[in-house]
Amino acid sequence: MACTGDEGGFFPVDDCLFADTFSEDNVYEFMGQELKISQVFGADLGVAAPVWDSALHLCSYFEAESLDLRGKRVIELGAGTGVVGILAARLGADVTLTDLPLAVPQLQTNVSANMPSSGWPSVPPTVRPLSWGQDQLSFPSDWDLVLGADIVYLSETYPLLLETLVHLCKNGAVVYLSSKMRREHGTPGFYQETLPSRFHVELVHRDVIQNINIYKASLRKDH
Repeated sequence: MACTGDEGGFFPVDDCLFADTFSEDNVYEFMGQELKISQVFGADLGVAAPVWDSALHLCSYFEAESLDLRGKRVIELGAGTGVVGILAARLGADVTLTDLPLAVPQLQTNVSANMPSSGWPSVPPTVRPLSWGQDQLSFPSDWDLVLGADIVYLSETYPLLLETLVHLCKNGAVVYLSSKMRREHGTPGFYQETLPSRFHVELVHRDVIQNINIYKASLRKDH
């Protein structure tokens, strides 16, 4: 992975700390694909604004594993800037990027900015709002992959996320979740208790320095 631009670091959830709206553009390179990602701060996006390290780790993991995404049906949850899903689309996947309605314009901007000059290798990525536990039933269950990066940080959303994952994975989708393991937010408990209640869960990557784990999961058939 290569990156140019100001990395930024941790941005507070409290977006009122940003007096004015401003954007920051970074360029990342994974698997031979150059991604131009815009981050809009001060636009009430909160945690959806920045590119989180967990997202970059998931992209790097796909690169290290040489994951073949051509023709795969992929949905990303809590996509934020869309860097993971956009990479998948550039590699030939049929991608749907989702987040709360407020984040949809930023996602659409980044999708448009990253269309290859020769066009998308499969189909253009779709951007749709998705609120966990509320409207997941309006989405199909025929995905190959369900992706999420740094979406496990609010304990009150964990049952809603689990409910959403169960629906999306009914037909055998594989889940990849990359998370900063924030003990104060109960993130380890989600992977040790909540997710295993319905899914087979495997730790496939651990970065001790940055405290980031990547998990692979599939829906259990014994429910």
